[in-house]
Amino acid sequence: MFRGSGLLLRRQSPTTLIPTFAELCAQSSRGIRKIALGVDVREGEYLAHLMDALEELRTRGHRPEVLFLEAADETLVRRYHETRRRHPLAGEGNVVDGIQAERRFLAHLREEADRIIDTTGLTVHQLKDRLIESYGGRETRGALTVSLVSFGFKHGIPYDADLVFDVRFLPNPHFVEDLRQLDGRDPAVAKFVFSHDESRELLSRLEDLVRFLLPLYQREGKAYLTVAIGCTGGRHRSVALVESLRTFIDSLGFEPIVRHRDLDRV
Repeated sequence: MFRGSGLLLRRQSPTTLIPTFAELCAQSSRGIRKIALGVDVREGEYLAHLMDALEELRTRGHRPEVLFLEAADETLVRRYHETRRRHPLAGEGNVVDGIQAERRFLAHLREEADRIIDTTGLTVHQLKDRLIESYGGRETRGALTVSLVSFGFKHGIPYDADLVFDVRFLPNPHFVEDLRQLDGRDPAVAKFVFSHDESRELLSRLEDLVRFLLPLYQREGKAYLTVAIGCTGGRHRSVALVESLRTFIDSLGFEPIVRHRDLDRV
């Protein structure tokens, strides 16, 4: 599916025609400059030519970005059952067989992706918000999009994290009765977290690190940087650190996207 300047087209052509389509859009009197193309295993034999098509786009002066969407096996099985659709690679097997075959088939594309989003815990509306945040407001293609994610290690590390910091060594507000039901956005929790020397020193060192790294990543041409900070449950310490980093990174002019992934989990 393609989207650009209000134009919506459903693609029926093989991947080998992508460069031609891009040229037609570039030459269009409507000034189509942003195009989104959805590709999946139903491309069949044409999928093998996708990397060649991307390389041809680059040689023609275009700047394609690959976004790879994935989810846990359990989530994908549930989605197929809810929609009552057969997996295109299931054949005579079950949906799990199809999912495993799809992962093998797309492994090389995942390795080439510029950005990976794990949709396991996302609703359709949350995924839409993530896509708008990533692609909707940027007029300059060279801008660095910085995402800050708080998470709980007991729920797993975010798939799309570039930098991961473990803050489980900090004093835990969970064991303070008056703070247990609150989260790291609450001033009382933040005050507790940063009342300890190690918390303040950690924040200072993180600020120094991102101050050093962000201009270098931007110079290198990196489009996205996801910084993930994790504590045990993802409700207190990691959230407080992310909120503090949000203010600092914003002062550097990068306007970070903030997501507290596990804030409402038990």
